[in-house]
Amino acid sequence: MQSEIKTLLEAVKNGEVTVDEAMLKIKAAPFEDIGYAKVDLHRKARQGTTEVIYAAGKTTEQICGIVETMLKNGQETVLLTRLDKQSAGELEKKFGLDYRETARIGIIGKIPPPDGHGTVVVATGGTSDIPVAEEAAITAEVLGSKVVRLYDVGVAGIHRLLSHKEDIMTASAIVAAAGMEGALASVIGGLADCPVIAVPTSVGYGASFSGLAALLSMLNSCSAGVSVVNIDNGFGAGYIANMINHR
Repeated sequence: MQSEIKTLLEAVKNGEVTVDEAMLKIKAAPFEDIGYAKVDLHRKARQGTTEVIYAAGKTTEQICGIVETMLKNGQETVLLTRLDKQSAGELEKKFGLDYRETARIGIIGKIPPPDGHGTVVVATGGTSDIPVAEEAAITAEVLGSKVVRLYDVGVAGIHRLLSHKEDIMTASAIVAAAGMEGALASVIGGLADCPVIAVPTSVGYGASFSGLAALLSMLNSCSAGVSVVNIDNGFGAGYIANMINHR
């Protein structure tokens, strides 16, 4: 994934941007202080991906202010995670938000065409894990990855997973979201030659302890190449998978 600075320098080299114009862009403030938030304007230049808004705990007015600051400073696509339906309705009126209710994700602007090296596979143990998986899948898509979804392929019917061996074995990165005992990540890890990001979900009966049992199972996976994010952290898994897909 090319950084903004590299792209800018190439534009100077090709005569598309003058040296003075490039200097002005580089010297622009790295963040904008709007009182309740300091909006990071140089994150894409540093990390290749712009700042993402975590909407939970923020008022609609605060979210609008952050979005306006991003758009004003040239950000073309804004991703919002953990966005509730009420705030989404207000943002839709003001910015034309695309709200994905299952994943609680909002998108302002166009989703770019995929420019990663391969495919990110997002798999779930069961249908109840889909909200977390969709957060991962949409995050990866908005950041520029092609995504293949394999839902409800858990170990209780392992033939369902094995029917998708080609998708698993050709992926650049795989996100495995599962609750209960969290066995899906270990099984996929034993089939894949790419990194597997395991996401424990808070799905299951009492002794699953709201995802803690799956988290511990995934941390103790015997399959090499499996890493683990926090319980229900679909965004973090999708972000990492996208980074891998762009290396």
